[in-house]
Amino acid sequence: MSTQLKKGVLEMVVLSKVDTKDRYGYDIYQEISKNMAISESTIYPILRKMTKDGYTETYLRESDAGPARKYFRLTQQGRSRLVELKKDWVKFQRVVNKMIRSDRYE
Repeated sequence: MSTQLKKGVLEMVVLSKVDTKDRYGYDIYQEISKNMAISESTIYPILRKMTKDGYTETYLRESDAGPARKYFRLTQQGRSRLVELKKDWVKFQRVVNKMIRSDRYE
């Protein structure tokens, strides 16, 4: 997958991961990297921006494996943003599929 295409969908993907349960940055990175090649350093600027924009909020949780971790949870505004992004994604897929479909396959 091209870098530009990934950049366009990562906000939606990160919001989706945080929507399933509260997560910390490395956990989000691990989940996404199972299906998409990304660097760990890509996730943190997205999380900071999402928190600044009010889509997520953070809290600290003690960890058995070291220092406390910063967890992210979706706000109501974040859930609304995720719904909006998913709707846009579906529309985008339809348009692209329509444009690339060849007449001889229809």
